[in-house]
Amino acid sequence: YCRFPLKSRFLKDLDTKKQVVFDTTEINKEEDEMKVLLINGSPNAKGCTYTALMEVASALEGEGIETELIHVGNKDIRGCIACGKCSTTGKCVFDDLVNETAPKFEKSDGIVIGSPVYYASANGTLISFLDRLFYSTGFDKSMKVGASVVSARRGGCTATFDELNKYFTISNMPIASSQYWNQVHGYTPEDVKKDIEGCQIMRTLGRNMAFLVKSIALGKEKYGLPEKEPFTPTNFIR
Repeated sequence: YCRFPLKSRFLKDLDTKKQVVFDTTEINKEEDEMKVLLINGSPNAKGCTYTALMEVASALEGEGIETELIHVGNKDIRGCIACGKCSTTGKCVFDDLVNETAPKFEKSDGIVIGSPVYYASANGTLISFLDRLFYSTGFDKSMKVGASVVSARRGGCTATFDELNKYFTISNMPIASSQYWNQVHGYTPEDVKKDIEGCQIMRTLGRNMAFLVKSIALGKEKYGLPEKEPFTPTNFIR
């Protein structure tokens, strides 16, 4: 079959002049199954960060990508204690939202992490969650698409944005970008909705991410994942 984002595609056969119908049912089924997780790192269930994430979600869903929102910021999540149990059990020793999210993360095609800005940094609960989620999960995260979204009244956005993106760049995950750094400004959700450019940045991010997720799926089907060398850890000072 021919891959087109339509239920069927009609083309003229140049030799026989016959109309040919290309069945793309299976292709659309694959696209319908594509999913991106949205992580709300704010304590507020429907605050500024949520408002930004919903703009991203609306664009993703408009492109046929399923989304699921997971609220992290209001949970009691402790940090990693470096016990190493996850290396043998395949999951974190603390059985909480981290372990609940892990299988969803494994099955997803991408993840968007949203956080408010606290002292030019991400929410501490969110960081504890991400440290444990990324460290305790042994599955390959290569080519899952990552993106981060930050919200602030005024400043500290780019430092927080950079902090969150580091989880992706250490995990062989390409980062979806937008027309500007992924940030919105406001003290309330109503303020964020008035940030016209910020909301546009979020929607552009969603569309770009959808394109990247679909493009990677095509690339994996045709070329497979990039070859990996065996991991060779060395100390910084030898």
